[in-house]
Amino acid sequence: MGFSTDAIHAGQKPDLETGAVITPVYMTSTYAQDELGVNKGLTYGRTHNFTRAAYEKNIAVLEKGKYGIAFSSGVASVNALMSLVKAGDHVIVGDNVYGGTYRLLELVMKDYGIEFSWIDTSDAANLPKALKPNTKMVMIETPTNPVLTLTDIKATADFAKANNLISVVDNTFMSPYFQNPLTFGIDIVLHSATKYINGHSDIIGGILVTSSDKIYERLKYIQNAAGAIPSPFDCWLCLRSTKTLAVRMDRHNYNAIKVAEYLEKHPKVEKVIYPGLKSHAQHKLAKKQMRGFGGMVSFVTKNHEQALSFFRKVKVFTLAESLGGVESLVCHPATMTHASVPKEKRESFGLTDNLIRLSVGIEDIEDLIADIDQALS
Repeated sequence: MGFSTDAIHAGQKPDLETGAVITPVYMTSTYAQDELGVNKGLTYGRTHNFTRAAYEKNIAVLEKGKYGIAFSSGVASVNALMSLVKAGDHVIVGDNVYGGTYRLLELVMKDYGIEFSWIDTSDAANLPKALKPNTKMVMIETPTNPVLTLTDIKATADFAKANNLISVVDNTFMSPYFQNPLTFGIDIVLHSATKYINGHSDIIGGILVTSSDKIYERLKYIQNAAGAIPSPFDCWLCLRSTKTLAVRMDRHNYNAIKVAEYLEKHPKVEKVIYPGLKSHAQHKLAKKQMRGFGGMVSFVTKNHEQALSFFRKVKVFTLAESLGGVESLVCHPATMTHASVPKEKRESFGLTDNLIRLSVGIEDIEDLIADIDQALS
């Protein structure tokens, strides 16, 4: 089936008892059992929930995978990934991942004896240089948050397979609509479902997708054992949202291209970072592994004072954390999403105090351009 057809129907069918077209919200914590040891395959809400199962199947199909495993947040998903390694193991991670991922791995997981190497994965030659005898996993984000650097997904998958490593791609910025890492040989795809999958800024969630039976069995066990599950209503909200994922992403993409092109010509803007621009150093790679360029645009003002003025003056864009909602947001990553990353490390991959990140929404493009224009004036 096509993407939009799958988005609307995958994992869902009319309710057998009532014929309801929309998957019900199964708000139950437990299930009646016929007698001791005899049940309908459902025992407890943390372990089984039909709404969650429908949502997990839906995202798995959209990501071209077999299994989806949903969690209560994106970082809860990352935390679950760490169950695939153990004390003494080594993980290679891209140096510009989401700040919350960095905080969890570097400031929490290291205390449990897991070793991390933070490298520039945009250069495939850096991967074998970081390899150690105890390396078990390689984790990348492409495009990265917030400097929109790309990593060659196929090269990463090939490196992982050649060295018997688990490969993970954070696909949050692209959504399943624009990029499917599993089709390049990646083992696990990660999403902060809070972002484009939900797209309405009203839930917190995360989800992992894999086609590996072994990986799925372990992650499903951890989902139940650790219990960081999303509520049935949050799963239902995501199911509602994926039905419009294709049309939303097309509009995000269209608006972001227009915004990036406008910013590139503005005299007060020093640099614009957007994979859809020919000026992006990895534009060819973007066209190779992505079907669109997404709704995230970053740009650098000439000085910090101009950046502060921009944040004060925007009216349509809202100064807020997060991204991927239908409304346009503006963020200062150095003091917001990536504040936990040391300044020296941030600046090493281009995240300066002058960098502004835009999550371009689906409003009328004329209004977005006018807002940016008056805020920069």
